[in-house]
Amino acid sequence: MYIAMNRFRIAPGREEDFLEVWRNRDSHLDEVPGFKQFKMLQGESQEDHTVFISHSVWESEEAFRAWTKSDAFRKAHANAKSPEGIYLGPPKFEGYEVVL
Repeated sequence: MYIAMNRFRIAPGREEDFLEVWRNRDSHLDEVPGFKQFKMLQGESQEDHTVFISHSVWESEEAFRAWTKSDAFRKAHANAKSPEGIYLGPPKFEGYEVVL
């Protein structure tokens, strides 16, 4: 099993705008072989940002990598433009192989 996460730093006061983008997004994940689960996690707000982490579970790293090269990935990201000022920099990707 493989877990893929993106860590987003979101501007104070823009948390609901960020979540709205994700709520309205058609991820196309249900049609992807090897996809198991998706969650959006919200951390405690700090003075200068709030951390959100997209957390997806896959059968394998190979299944995740195949998704990033698929039509479903391109469709999911085609309209991913967000209102200006939400993100405090690009997301940081982290990938983990489940070992236990």
